[in-house]
Amino acid sequence: MAPTGYHATDYLIEPDASAATYLWAAEVLTGGRIDLGVAAASFSQPDAKAYEVIATFPHMPAVIDGSQMQDAIPTLAVLAAFNQTPVRFVRIENLRVKECDRVRALSTGLSNIRPGLGIEEGDDLLVASDPTLAGQTLPADIDTFADHRIAMSFALAGLKINGITILDPGCVAKTYPRYWDELTSLGVGLEGDRP
Repeated sequence: MAPTGYHATDYLIEPDASAATYLWAAEVLTGGRIDLGVAAASFSQPDAKAYEVIATFPHMPAVIDGSQMQDAIPTLAVLAAFNQTPVRFVRIENLRVKECDRVRALSTGLSNIRPGLGIEEGDDLLVASDPTLAGQTLPADIDTFADHRIAMSFALAGLKINGITILDPGCVAKTYPRYWDELTSLGVGLEGDRP
């Protein structure tokens, strides 16, 4: 077969769906609107399934199967803290072997905000939702365990709760190095040192 050469073409590369979950969640938490340039329904990546769950906030399902949207679970779990009713995350055992044990990191961080807010039951995570958390000042240091997804997800809690401190914020550089700058560009006030 003879070589055919190259032909120029335009090809749209969709944004990272896992990163988009933080912005989708920020929208529903704040009542704002963020244009990603691609409609959520047009994403082809598995984590984009999280959009359907996020869109149900503050009436998220009582049970969420995380098996097909693993990297979106930290976002959904922090969002669930403000849901009207508790949310159980199931089929998430694989989260225990990511950059850190994300089930443990989520239960620890949520319970630093309010004792018992995040509960591990086997490999499930139960979020004991409390919409009255919004507007409160609840000083809480969030250990990211050097995991970018834990840092970015718990930043969402800071949109509704005063006093959230993300330890090791620089760990977001792994996948979203401009995350803090982009939050600032959206009008989010950040304090302290940023990478």
